[in-house]
Formats: sequence, C-alpha cells, structure tokens
Amino acid sequence: MNELAVLYDTILQRKANPEAGSYTTYLFEKGLEKILKKVGEESSEVLIAALTQSKTNQINELGDLFYHLMVLMVEKGITLEEVNAELTRRSQKTHNKKAERKPIEQL
Repeated sequence: MNELAVLYDTILQRKANPEAGSYTTYLFEKGLEKILKKVGEESSEVLIAALTQSKTNQINELGDLFYHLMVLMVEKGITLEEVNAELTRRSQKTHNKKAERKPIEQL
C-alpha cells in the first residue's frame, strides 16, 4: 500500500471514529465549508512556494494540499480508486480537443 493510500485510510478511519484533539476530526466537525477553505488556502500556498520558495518548502506545501484534498475526498465519499480510474481513463485518450500532445520523448 502506498503512502497516499495509507493516509486516505487514516482519514477515513478518523471520520468513522473521531478522536479528541485530532486535526482531521476538527475538520470533519467544522464541515465542508472549513474543508474547502483549507483546500483553497493550501492551493494558494503551493502557488506561492512554487514561485518563491525552496524545493523542500514546495514539497511541504504539496503534502499539505494532498492531505486536505483527501479530507475533501472522504467528506464527499470519493475514493482514491475512483480518482485513479479517471486518471487512467484520461491517459488512454488518443485525442485532446484543445491541443495535440507530443509524446514525452519529443518534448
């Protein structure tokens, strides 16, 4: 099991079994609006880090965003498998309506 799956399962368990003092429990108790606010904040922090900060800080901010996105996924009942299936479906497309994509080796 990869780390994203472990994290997702931990978040899922925290929603099912709230634990006092847990930040994840706090987010679920506050509800969807708080979760969405945090996803927005973390997205902005990723953008700022990408422009002005070290790679280490960029990685930290991306980790925060991944975590909050997974909290949102659990809140909305979306699984990692569903997202993975969508990414797989997209990768199998032969056309892109906006622009023809070059194979990676041609970039």
